[in-house]
Amino acid sequence: MSFVTPVALSFALAAFTASGQTNNTKETDRLANSGAVLEEVLGIPENVPEEILNKAQCVIVIPSMTKVALGIGGSYGRGVMVCRSGEARNGHWGAPAMYAIEGASVGFQLGAEATDLVLMVMNSRGVNALLSSAVKLGAQASVAAGPKGRHVEAATDATMRAELLSYSRSRGLFAGVSIEGTSLRPDDDANEQIYGRRISAKEIINGTAITVPPSGRRLLDVLQKYSPRAIGTLTQSERNR
Repeated sequence: MSFVTPVALSFALAAFTASGQTNNTKETDRLANSGAVLEEVLGIPENVPEEILNKAQCVIVIPSMTKVALGIGGSYGRGVMVCRSGEARNGHWGAPAMYAIEGASVGFQLGAEATDLVLMVMNSRGVNALLSSAVKLGAQASVAAGPKGRHVEAATDATMRAELLSYSRSRGLFAGVSIEGTSLRPDDDANEQIYGRRISAKEIINGTAITVPPSGRRLLDVLQKYSPRAIGTLTQSERNR
C-alpha cells in the first residue's frame, strides 16, 4: 500500500495551482494583446473603412494566428469576440468572449507565418451562428476579404453580402491569408480562465451585467474610440439576408 506524504501532497497542490495561474495569465495576456492589435490595425491609414466598423455587429480579433505549411497546411489561433449590445446589435460594446480558430488545407505549400486577424461580423445570421457552436467559415458562414480605404463604394455586392469581412496583417513567407474552411468556435476553457467561472460565449455576449475584466478594457476603449455607436447600421432586411 502506498501513502501520499503531506510534503508530496503540498508539492502536487502547488504544481496544480501554478498550472492554473499560468493558464489564467496566458488568457489574460491574450485578451490584453487583442486590444493592442486592434488599435494598431484600426490606426493604419486607408485600412478598415469607417462605414464597415460602424455597421459591424461584432468584431473578432485573433492575434498572431499561426499558419504552417509543408505539403499539408494548417492554421490555429485564439482570440476574442466583442459584440454591440441590444437586440439589433446597435448599442454599446459589451463584454469580450474568447474564441479559437483552427483548420487545415491541402496543397503544394512551403512556409510559415504569423497573422494578426480581424473579422467584422456584419449581420445577425453571422452572430447567431458564432454564438451557437463551431462554424466552418465559407460553408456555414460566408467570409470575404474586407474592402479597404476610407469609403466602400468599390466593394462588390458579394463582399457586402458576406457574414464576415476579414482583415489581416501578416508576417512571414505567405503574402496573405485565406481562412475559408477553417473553424471558428467559442473557447469555453479560456472564458473560464478569464471570468473565473464556467460561462458560455452566448451568456457573455447576451449578458447585461457581465463585468469586463481589466485585461479587456483596452479592447473596448479602442472600439469606443473608433466606433462609439452604430452609425448607419444595416436595415433589418439587410441583417437577415
